[in-house]
Amino acid sequence: MLQKIYDSLLTLAYPQICQTCSNSVENSADGVVCRKCWQKTKIFSGNETLCAKCSAFLQEKPANFQTFCHQCDEHFYDAVIAVGLYENALAASVLHLKREPFVAKTLKNLFISAFENSPFQDATVIIPVPLSKKRSLERGFNQAEILAEILAKEFNLKTDKQSLARKIHTPMHRAAMDRRARELTVENAFEVTRPKLIKDERVLLVDDVFTSGATTSFCAKALKKKGADKVYVLTIARAI
Repeated sequence: MLQKIYDSLLTLAYPQICQTCSNSVENSADGVVCRKCWQKTKIFSGNETLCAKCSAFLQEKPANFQTFCHQCDEHFYDAVIAVGLYENALAASVLHLKREPFVAKTLKNLFISAFENSPFQDATVIIPVPLSKKRSLERGFNQAEILAEILAKEFNLKTDKQSLARKIHTPMHRAAMDRRARELTVENAFEVTRPKLIKDERVLLVDDVFTSGATTSFCAKALKKKGADKVYVLTIARAI
């Protein structure tokens, strides 16, 4: 009841415009997106067919067997889980998270649920995908660290923010590049700085969005080279 009163007062005093459709956001828990846009967003439920390795969306109906897209065959991570597709509410929420270090309740609950329902329960450490020093200074925070902290607090898992580092600054806007070009920008970008803390660990690698998979693949390569047993990936959004 109090939340409804708060939301009503907030809407009147400080109207929030939906970052997707420009209508009013009437529930503070929904963040920068209205409820209708959340409803239009493809949130993975287990009733669709996804690539068993990288979670690429393949079709609306579930399959009775493991299906692979084969675009990720050479990637170094073991498996990827995403909340849903990079569209509508999830796309707007990811873009907002790159600007503000805050995760609204709706998104937070979906992210927690994605891990809870994943096969990653044997993970022993959470590692956020690191930013370069230049990007970190520009932004002031790492959005992957914000997400990692949510899981660490909820599931009492340890977080390691220092053992994986990005040693090469890479272009921010890589959407226009083809798959191979994106891979080349991050191929040698990551290094493990504390290998003793990585050896034999089952790593949960956390990031905000999974596009081509190049970034997480080369993170996983660096981690496994230094002895990580498994590298799982959990992300908010999976690009189409």
